[in-house]
Amino acid sequence: MRIGVVSDTHNHLGNVERIVELLNAAGVERVVHTGDITQAKTLDVLSRLEMPLVGVYGNNDLERDALEQAAAALSIELVDPPLRLQWAGRELTVLHDPKDIDATLLSECAFVLHGHNHLHVHEKRDDCWVFNPGECAGMMPGLNAIGVLDLETELVERIRF
Repeated sequence: MRIGVVSDTHNHLGNVERIVELLNAAGVERVVHTGDITQAKTLDVLSRLEMPLVGVYGNNDLERDALEQAAAALSIELVDPPLRLQWAGRELTVLHDPKDIDATLLSECAFVLHGHNHLHVHEKRDDCWVFNPGECAGMMPGLNAIGVLDLETELVERIRF
């Protein structure tokens, strides 16, 4: 199973539109957002994804009522972190802040997906892969990225835009 990973969109709608195009073309089955959506109109754009979207709230998701209402109306699962998932027989945990990663969490899952610091991370800690696609809301074309993670092969593709 291939999943898309996006983080910290910060209501940059032009980038979000491009992210939707890229993920729809990438052949992923599901998409995970690791937080900092910021406004409900971003969810409207993300609803154009051709696959289900799940995610967590980040520290800049201050318009909670509007985000909750939009998520419910668009059938998007959006929760406070951590979000625990079991897909393709693999345990995943979705967080926003990497400071919430601890030894217990690393021992309980195969993948931890996070955002918050806008820095690309793809490293194995103990037996757990930790991944952050990095900056995706920036203004510099070519420096933004999303991730595609294959849960079976553990390969990660980083798509820059």
